[in-house]
Amino acid sequence: MVATLEETKAAAKVRQELCGEVKHLLVERLALAVDPDMIGDDQPLFGRGLELDSIDTLELAMAVEDEFGVVITDDDTECLLSLNRLVDHVAGNR
Repeated sequence: MVATLEETKAAAKVRQELCGEVKHLLVERLALAVDPDMIGDDQPLFGRGLELDSIDTLELAMAVEDEFGVVITDDDTECLLSLNRLVDHVAGNR
């Protein structure tokens, strides 16, 4: 089944809203000194990206579970490579 233009637009809007929620969650829960709107959707979470560390990873996993009811297991660690991957994981597991 092919999605209509309206369905595609609605899905894109929902995803963009979720992306914004995740950005705000990152900044608030990890006390990042950055404006959530300045975080790019393809922003890496580690290394030259937001420079998160292993403690931040645990905090983020707990925050995602608290906020969205989505668990990040050891098998799901690839979802923490970038903001988009994290949003995809949350969207696919709600």
